[in-house]
Amino acid sequence: MRGFIWLGIVLLVAGLAALAWPVITYTTTEEVLDVGPVEVTTEDRESIALPPVLGGVAAAAGVALIAMGARRTA
Repeated sequence: MRGFIWLGIVLLVAGLAALAWPVITYTTTEEVLDVGPVEVTTEDRESIALPPVLGGVAAAAGVALIAMGARRTA
């Protein structure tokens, strides 16, 4: 089944990426003051920590799906 193989590849890549970059950082912009032509904004940096177990489980599930898809194809 090609669907298992593709899903396995996506999970494997996502799991390895989560292991390589355990923290996702993004920036939010908020408008604080808007008086006529004057506009004041602030930028806040937020981060999301990904546990290493999440990346390991996703990578292992990806390998299992690839193996299962290859076994059904053969």
